[in-house]
Amino acid sequence: MPRISVTSVLVDDQAKALAFYTEKLGFVPKTDVSLGEYRWLTVVGAGEPDGVELLLEPDAHPASKAFKAALRADGIPLTSFEVEDVAATHADLSARGVTFTQPPTAMGPVVTAMLDDTCGNLIQLTSPA
Repeated sequence: MPRISVTSVLVDDQAKALAFYTEKLGFVPKTDVSLGEYRWLTVVGAGEPDGVELLLEPDAHPASKAFKAALRADGIPLTSFEVEDVAATHADLSARGVTFTQPPTAMGPVVTAMLDDTCGNLIQLTSPA
């Protein structure tokens, strides 16, 4: 059966994205291969070296930019990350200078918050309620 090994976030600047996803969110670098103008640049969760890789994929294709802009304008996250406690993570990341567009909010069986990844995306955090 297939399994997810890599998923992507579309970013406007790979170096800026790497700094944000590692220094602010706590991911760790996994793969960094030069592909000319761009890189195959992935991160994984801390403590999960063999976990699903998050590809910091350039949004160079015109459709990517339009897609991201439409999602952002409608307040829709590009992806979602699970955390143990959204409220605690919100407080920690806010102290690190991360901008949130939605504070921790109970939504049925989960609590969510939404952050700006500084690379053109809204990212949702979730934890059980």
